[in-house]
Amino acid sequence: MGNSFKLFSVRGIDIRLHITFPLILLWAGLQFGLRAGAVESAVFGVIAVGFLFVLVTLHELGHSFAAQYFGVPVKQIILSPLGGVAQLNEIPDKPKQEFIIAIAGPAVNVAIAILMGAVALSLGISVENPFLILSGLGGLTLTSLFIYVFYYNIVLALFNLIPAFPLDGGRVFRSLLAMRLDYVRATTIASTVGQVIAVMLGIYGLFSGGIFLVLIAVFIFTAGRQEAQMVRVRSVLRGVKVQQAYSPSVYQLNRDSTVQQAINLMIYGGQRNFPIVDSESLIGFLPHGDLMSAMQTAAPHSRVENLMRRDVEPVEPGDNLFEVQRKLGELQLEALPVAIGNRFLGLITRRQIADVHRLLQKTPNAILQGQSV
Repeated sequence: MGNSFKLFSVRGIDIRLHITFPLILLWAGLQFGLRAGAVESAVFGVIAVGFLFVLVTLHELGHSFAAQYFGVPVKQIILSPLGGVAQLNEIPDKPKQEFIIAIAGPAVNVAIAILMGAVALSLGISVENPFLILSGLGGLTLTSLFIYVFYYNIVLALFNLIPAFPLDGGRVFRSLLAMRLDYVRATTIASTVGQVIAVMLGIYGLFSGGIFLVLIAVFIFTAGRQEAQMVRVRSVLRGVKVQQAYSPSVYQLNRDSTVQQAINLMIYGGQRNFPIVDSESLIGFLPHGDLMSAMQTAAPHSRVENLMRRDVEPVEPGDNLFEVQRKLGELQLEALPVAIGNRFLGLITRRQIADVHRLLQKTPNAILQGQSV
């Protein structure tokens, strides 16, 4: 979480601000200030963008609440200069659920537009010509701020409905395809369409001077391709258990083992991550990154008991291999201990998971016998 900080929580969902967020406020101040040539215009731009990100937060909460309704945990919402992202623990592969979760964000903006439209009608506010305000040259009043936010809210809904996966519209498109096609095939088509749209947006942004549009296009292109790859990997590994891939024959350290002993095993034994075991019970874990740091900061005779991690939870033989791969990514680890209760069984590594994935890609009917536990 070092690249963001928490603002507040809603229904257990942390709303976090990326450390680069001030850049969008600086950009808004410069854009409005330079165009209108006044400090008040710059302040107006900063305030307006602040309100816009309130809309973005509500939009992402729409996704999040819909996900929670279907039992999908939501980690957090990250706000950055490019917008907001609700980080779900998983994307449901049931098309109807994904459709509802994806459409919930724009639906929030539609509801806000209706509410603001009703307020405008009741107060006699004209919202017919927003372009002067949007360019920063209109009157800088509460009314102009209201109109600016009203139109941006509509733009936010419409832009997100572009069928460029993984934008909301792309997810809606994927969910509709998945009602007829295999999920992997539906994702591949949606991702390809999204990449084509991203290239078009990027080209338009380059020629129109829209740097943020170019950055958004890059995000759409890369994020869509990464998620499509993730879906393909999940389809291959979904039915594979840790028991079928982990290695029981690994070097173990004990409470009294030293940093030098771990280094020797790493260099001469080829093992990079070490379980700390006491009478067959797992008591800690020493990842490769921590060992490398200890080589620089700790004495060779230092005991690994003082360096090991106690907060790394082991996986079990019956755990799904894809979920273990995702856990390794989240924890930024190369390996995880395998155990039943506290009884240590072995290690599962990224490389082993990658080997299983490659094998099953080439030989889908390959039989993975697994270890007896």
